Amino acid sequence: MFHTIHARLFAVLLLGAGAHAAAQTPAAGSRAEKARATLQQRFAAADGNADGRLSRAEAQAGMPWVYRHFDAIDTAHSGTVTLAQIESHAVAQGAARSRAAR
Repeated sequence: MFHTIHARLFAVLLLGAGAHAAAQTPAAGSRAEKARATLQQRFAAADGNADGRLSRAEAQAGMPWVYRHFDAIDTAHSGTVTLAQIESHAVAQGAARSRAAR
């Protein structure tokens, strides 16, 4: 179930359900808000030292998708990633997939 929720959450983010979906319908906006809230909860649970950043080890233990994409998300090569960086990467991947599907 953990992986299924995680996959669904990122599917929503990767498909650009953020502001785009919120502008389309109230239901889509609620879905995007739920996805963002779930992402925030998962991030907080994985952030073992509560510093607002995930190390590679924290990502591996609590957010497998982030762990698999860690190097791409950590563009500053700081060894940690923030929630904003994760969201930004997910949205960029969704936009790239949308362009490729056209």
